[in-house]
Amino acid sequence: MYREHFGLGLKPFGLTPDGAFLFAHAGYHEALNVLLVALDSGEGFMKITGEVGTGKTVLCRRLLDLLGETHITAYVPNPLLEPMELYGAVADELGAEFAGAADSHDALKRIAHRLIDLGTGDRSVVLCIDEAQAMSDRTLEALRLLSNLETEKRKLLHIVLFGQPELDRRLSGYALRQLRQRIVFSYCLPALDRQDVANYVRHRLQAAGYAGGDLFTSRALIRLWRGSRGIPRLVNILAHKAMLAAFGQGDGMVRARHVRSAIADTDDARRGWLYRLGFER
Repeated sequence: MYREHFGLGLKPFGLTPDGAFLFAHAGYHEALNVLLVALDSGEGFMKITGEVGTGKTVLCRRLLDLLGETHITAYVPNPLLEPMELYGAVADELGAEFAGAADSHDALKRIAHRLIDLGTGDRSVVLCIDEAQAMSDRTLEALRLLSNLETEKRKLLHIVLFGQPELDRRLSGYALRQLRQRIVFSYCLPALDRQDVANYVRHRLQAAGYAGGDLFTSRALIRLWRGSRGIPRLVNILAHKAMLAAFGQGDGMVRARHVRSAIADTDDARRGWLYRLGFER
């Protein structure tokens, strides 16, 4: 649609996580460093939280890529599972024999045997769980039992939880206090600040093949930052709609009015905008 109009080779503001468009801002680097330091120190449980659209899945995939040669990794992208289903998913990722497991005790025993086999070399095992806020209390407790698997000298399994802020609220409850106390390293992914949003937009445009000057005016970038609240996914949605608006009007630049119309057409951005203006409580 607008790609030819603006001289782009690729769609710059897609919502599917794509490493080619990765923008490693300061908060992203800090979160990644926290995880790498924690894993290097042999900690069993880590947690990364952040608002919807702040890049937790991108961070998770980047961590898995970095660990690929030095660790054995397992990934559970959909944790809306019952305890035995979670054990089955982990067993499948690790190559453990799980068919016929009689109960959770049997399941943990089979996974432990596989972890011991995998741990005979120098590579430790890391389990990453995305969207962890969707897990039930029973499944979170089953996860805690997985973290008990250890030898006299080291943990057999390192677990990294990625979740929305609801995960923190869940873990603050009395019922999950044992799991909460196991989490040694935590980090909350921040939203992008005003300059980050401008750099993010320019970075994605360049990655999409744009070779011209600034495509978004400075006022458009400010409005984009305010409308998105610095959340990368909302930046993508609003920037895409603003470019469509500019293209539809035959404009060669994306201006503040185009971003304003994108905000008006996006529920989450519009509600955040009205709230800041005091029209919504």
